[in-house]
Amino acid sequence: MPQRFNLEFEWLHLAYDESQAFTETYGFAGNQGAVNVEGILIRPRDQSSDTLQVYMHPASTLQLLPVPREAAHRGAHVLCAGSRYARNDTACILEKVLLDLGAYIRHAKEVLGYKHVVLVGWSGGGSLSLFYQSQAENPSITGTPAGDPIDLAGARLIPADAVVFQAAHSSRAQLLLDVIDPSVIDEDDPDTRDQSLDIYGDQVNPPFDTAFLERYRGAQLARVRKITANVKDTLERLRNVGGKEKERGFVTHRTLADPRFLDPALDPNDRPIGWCYLGDPETVNSGPVGLARFSTLRSWLSQWSIDDTNADGIKCAEQISAPLLLIENSADDAVPSYHCQSVFKAAGTVDKQYHRIDGATHYYVGQPDHLGRAIDLTEGWLADRRLLGR
Repeated sequence: MPQRFNLEFEWLHLAYDESQAFTETYGFAGNQGAVNVEGILIRPRDQSSDTLQVYMHPASTLQLLPVPREAAHRGAHVLCAGSRYARNDTACILEKVLLDLGAYIRHAKEVLGYKHVVLVGWSGGGSLSLFYQSQAENPSITGTPAGDPIDLAGARLIPADAVVFQAAHSSRAQLLLDVIDPSVIDEDDPDTRDQSLDIYGDQVNPPFDTAFLERYRGAQLARVRKITANVKDTLERLRNVGGKEKERGFVTHRTLADPRFLDPALDPNDRPIGWCYLGDPETVNSGPVGLARFSTLRSWLSQWSIDDTNADGIKCAEQISAPLLLIENSADDAVPSYHCQSVFKAAGTVDKQYHRIDGATHYYVGQPDHLGRAIDLTEGWLADRRLLGR
């Protein structure tokens, strides 16, 4: 049995200056001319390390999840880093999240004294980690997809020493494209729908044939692009008016209708059918919690537009040279299996490994053996590269 350590938790607050045209985060998190972010540093008692494993998600806090806690119990030093958009991705600009992550990594190296930093990209943190690493190694972005200036090249982002891509999707935009409900005809009235495309209705039922799926996927892309066109038109109109209104929020109804939820023959794995990581997909599809349910114009372009986002994990993976470990969970009920496989195939680094944990779910809840296997894989891989830190 591996040695287990008791844990110490330390609240970490970072602040840095940033000029903004308008306030986009509520309260003190990102206004008054400064960005404030919070993280939780988790360290095993009486166990030193010169490596810090950094977990970050664009819009979630990760310190309550099984993976980072188990890694720390096994001896790793772990930072669960919250972005300025923690627990509210409504206005999230992924390019700005890179600045937040960069601030944490610089603090880890220059203040906390860690020699090595490993990005552990779990779930939505996977594409974020690849996005960060690609811009740290090859900075190129000088503006957001909405055209607002952001100097990632001048930010001097410090590259991580390695990246772990675990139970992760290739991008938020691709995941939304996989699951958005194409039956919606009127964005202002989600009850006005094309019943022939409603997988939760009475007209179509699994198994879904090839012709239906081609039509369905095409209609999903068309809906995303229709929303994107409206977003761009609205932004242009606001700019042309020249007034004080700079941004606008909107609702995207019905965003959880992937045929994979109902048909086990599609990208088959060990996931439960008729269920997903948020619960009953039909209920979630029309509920208040879902991908891109509430969004600003700029956030839509940065996070959710398949044609505009810079955080395409496949393209970002092509640009990195750092060692890359990819872990797929075979019973993942959040991320289709092809996401991890596509990133692995595209990854440009010569040092990459792929592992699949049979039976593991997205969160490993109630699965101590599968959770232990994930930690074993990560520890062994890091040790082989002298990045375990102890």
